[in-house]
Amino acid sequence: MSNQEPLFSEFKSKSGLKRIFSAFLYSIAGFKTAWKHEHAFRQELMLAIPGIIIALVVPVSAVEKLLLISVLVLVLIIELMNSSIEAIVDRVSLERHPLSKNAKDLGSAAVFLAMSLAAVTWGVILLPLFWRG
Repeated sequence: MSNQEPLFSEFKSKSGLKRIFSAFLYSIAGFKTAWKHEHAFRQELMLAIPGIIIALVVPVSAVEKLLLISVLVLVLIIELMNSSIEAIVDRVSLERHPLSKNAKDLGSAAVFLAMSLAAVTWGVILLPLFWRG
């Protein structure tokens, strides 16, 4: 039985408050890494920050404000996931391989869909404000 692989990772974190605190620190480290090394994340964040401010001041309902902000945060979430996929693929091998290309292209497609959803959501909510005049 000692030859069996464990059912959980030996790197799995602790439980309780220590786990929550550690998870918070890992998240901060992830944000720092994304800011330092991921150009797309920085660009999207620089669009999201003013977008969130605009969403908070534009005269729409609370639910519409929430939608405007949520789709911007969704873009950032998907970008972070895409960056993690790219890092894993590069960690496994820097050799060009069709499966590696697929993984990276699929991650990019997910970001594109999130950005498209954000653009459509902003358009549907804000364009009527300009047409009302």
